[in-house]
Amino acid sequence: MSLPADYFERMYDAAPDPWGFTDRWYEQRKRGVTLAALPQRRYRTAYEPGCSIGVLTAELADRCDALLASDVSATALASAAARLADRPHVRLEQRALPQGWPAEQFDLVVLSELLYYLDDADLRDVVRRAIGAVAPGGTLLAVHWLHQVQDYPQTGQQVQAALAAAASPALTRTVQHAEADFDLAVYQRPAAGEGPLAVSVASREGLC
Repeated sequence: MSLPADYFERMYDAAPDPWGFTDRWYEQRKRGVTLAALPQRRYRTAYEPGCSIGVLTAELADRCDALLASDVSATALASAAARLADRPHVRLEQRALPQGWPAEQFDLVVLSELLYYLDDADLRDVVRRAIGAVAPGGTLLAVHWLHQVQDYPQTGQQVQAALAAAASPALTRTVQHAEADFDLAVYQRPAAGEGPLAVSVASREGLC
């Protein structure tokens, strides 16, 4: 079974930043790697489900013209709203996945530390929706913790593998970064008229 909303509310009741997003060097460094892996300097539209208290959201906001961020937890969203109060181009919404996945497409979809909370059926559904939500020329980034967590229905390895299997052939994987602690992958959908190799940064800048 996917983890229910009250699981996360209990986490935020126990601590305002239960995963240490604001003070752990591990989290700060991982955000740096995540942002560096994005192939485009700026995106018109983006979606970050599972945004938690909005720490990564704030940094993504610097790279996006319009950003939708959602979470199942009202407590987390209240913290995110305070953090992002000066970012009018960021829209925060309470959404449960998979049924709450938005209908529109985006130039960027970020799945950060999210998919392993889902059971098999919900994982397949969210992965399908995420792939379908990537607009032509757009990017999907997924990054997940690799160590075992007893409460989680999936492991980081399992969810990254499930996404990789489902993404082809619609999306082309352009980044694969694996460490002992986390796995990060970037997928891109070629723009109209582009072949799979044209999604590289160098190709789009006319360097090769």
